Amino acid sequence: MDQAIAIARKATSTGDVPVGAIIINADGVIIGRGSNEREANSDPTAHAEIVAIRSAANRLQNSRLDGATLIVTLEPCAMCAGAIAQARISNLIFGAWDQKAGAVGSVWDVIRDPRALHKMNVTAGIREVECAKLLSDFFEGQR
Repeated sequence: MDQAIAIARKATSTGDVPVGAIIINADGVIIGRGSNEREANSDPTAHAEIVAIRSAANRLQNSRLDGATLIVTLEPCAMCAGAIAQARISNLIFGAWDQKAGAVGSVWDVIRDPRALHKMNVTAGIREVECAKLLSDFFEGQR
């Protein structure tokens, strides 16, 4: 989570919401990194999770990230939850809950829906206060 938080902090320099993500393989090696790049790239799909998934898939030259763990500072939205499942990521760890758009338990639970084809382990609330503070500080500065 240290790495994901450090990545999130850098995202604010482009005006993007500070969310950071890393993907590690089964050996604990980072294979993908991402931060929100929506504003930087004028791309509505450039959420930290999507950027990290693209990075890892490109590195491995494989669309399936079986055995990998995604660590992200904010609960994934529905788009990202779907992409995480499509990438066949095995473990998801996130920090802050997203009460407005979260799709791993807050608003929806796309990942753990019993009808979902892909099952994964989810660990929520890791360094939740610190991750949430990154977001609240950012949005307070926007007002």
